[in-house]
Amino acid sequence: MKGFYNQILRLDLTHRNCRTDSVPDDVYERFLGGKGLATYLLMKDNPPGVDPMGPENHLILATGPASGTPIWGSCRYGIYTKSPQTSFYSESYSGGTVGDYMAKTGFDAVVLHGASNDPCWIEISDQGAYFHDAGDLWGLDTYETEDRIKAWIQKNRPGAQKCGVLCIGPAGENGVRFSVIENDYWRSAGRTGVGAVIGSKKIKGMAFWGNRKKELADPERVRRYVKDLGRQARDDPGVLAYKRKGTAMMVDAMSRVGSFPTRYWHKGEAGHRERINADALHKRLHVTPNACLKCFIACGRLSVVKEGRHEGLKIEGPEYETIYAFGGLCEVDRIEEIAYLNDICDRLGMDTISAGNLTAFAIEAARQGRIDYDIDYNEPDQIARLLGDMAYRRGIGDVLSQGIMAAAREWGMEDQSIHVKGMEPPGYDPRVLKGMGLAYGSSPRGACHLRATFYKPELTGIIDPDGIEGKAALFAEWEDRLIIMDTLIICRFYRDLYPWEELSTIIEAVTGLDMNVEDMRSIAATISSATRRFNIREGLTPEGDRLPKRFYTEALPETGKIITEEQMDRLLRDYYRVRGWDTDGAPPETKDQT
Repeated sequence: MKGFYNQILRLDLTHRNCRTDSVPDDVYERFLGGKGLATYLLMKDNPPGVDPMGPENHLILATGPASGTPIWGSCRYGIYTKSPQTSFYSESYSGGTVGDYMAKTGFDAVVLHGASNDPCWIEISDQGAYFHDAGDLWGLDTYETEDRIKAWIQKNRPGAQKCGVLCIGPAGENGVRFSVIENDYWRSAGRTGVGAVIGSKKIKGMAFWGNRKKELADPERVRRYVKDLGRQARDDPGVLAYKRKGTAMMVDAMSRVGSFPTRYWHKGEAGHRERINADALHKRLHVTPNACLKCFIACGRLSVVKEGRHEGLKIEGPEYETIYAFGGLCEVDRIEEIAYLNDICDRLGMDTISAGNLTAFAIEAARQGRIDYDIDYNEPDQIARLLGDMAYRRGIGDVLSQGIMAAAREWGMEDQSIHVKGMEPPGYDPRVLKGMGLAYGSSPRGACHLRATFYKPELTGIIDPDGIEGKAALFAEWEDRLIIMDTLIICRFYRDLYPWEELSTIIEAVTGLDMNVEDMRSIAATISSATRRFNIREGLTPEGDRLPKRFYTEALPETGKIITEEQMDRLLRDYYRVRGWDTDGAPPETKDQT
């Protein structure tokens, strides 16, 4: 089929060999690529009840039909597995440059199973796969690991010219259940613990290069489409906002509605907001807008600290979620210190959302005398020490490295912990934005803002944030459209530029498939039901879709708002009905259970 290679590469890590499998067109017609293809493979290949850190847990890296094409926002890849953080369906995405290099290898997906006896890194190209010893890389941070692998490719593969590299840091090596996979220094496949899975397989990194090019259904139409969109979107208000301020602008947006989680979810506003918002970032750091390949939005902030004890520190960020996690939940009141903590997490290879949540949880535990650890709010050096303890699993860091559910059980704080399915939420409080409650509860990977980005319609007045009636139907439509974007794989920040009609155009120009809205929503529903079946197979019950008790009982002091259990039950009940599932959220039986 056009837009695909119809080939996947399977790597047996235990025996260090590989094979190539063909994928028939009908699989792409039912699932497209990216998330669709990977979900199909995961359901087919992963044994039920598999240990997420065991050798038989498959890890799938996938691109979509838009990958390797000029389509704006398409330089991304996805990683899919069973999560060690939640024990349920795992998906994580990253931008930068690696997605393009993956597409040049000539494979639509790379499937890893088994486990190497010794640390290694893997080179994948259009000529096959090669295993390299990584004993000298094991223990290095992500920056140095990436540099060394790229230097090796440059020296030993003259035909490669350049390559894309992904890798893990010490956190992934040590089995930290919220560790990430990094690429391009600061880009992360950042949630659900994919770094721990690849670390359990003794894979330190992977390099991708090649010279393959996809055959497109209508190359001239793709070229015109890309040119026209670039011209039309140049003055788009949303594009300009991201280019000027990046995601850090959400600090003010969320604070204005009292939904900026602060002091481990006890407050909805931070009194020090003006020292950690986008204006502070651009004032205190030297900032240059930075874009992934094939992107005109340039939401990234390539930032260098101007002065003080972190003078010269360079990172891309901090992004909104990192600012919320450390500046809100942990109440760090200086943007330079948040950048410093961001850099530590990136080097060690840890998800900043989970790390910030767990740090704030530990602060609460220390304040209540449940643990003996010197830490408090707005203590960046003590927070930095705890991050190191998590990555290297020292003392209470070892408990936290196992995730929020393990720490809450250990310290007798289960009623205080904030998570859904074992994953901590991002920076949108569902007591204010009720649709985000549904987003957190229904997401197959646990508390997640990206499956539907439903904060957008609630913040912009498309739907009442406090309303319940009709919310699930609109939510499902947003979720379906973004599932299709994940099959292509396209960046979330193009959601306003790619309504249904534009996605149809992209699919037809790239693959030749003529799809209307109903066709695309049917594919999205198939994928959504497949991820649900995966989770039910792994032990998910309806209770797993509920929110933490504190959201039902503890009102935000600024607004007095909560989300009631009745409201959440109604949202879930409506959502199950819209999806065609039964009252417990189980999809109907089909002949093809994928």
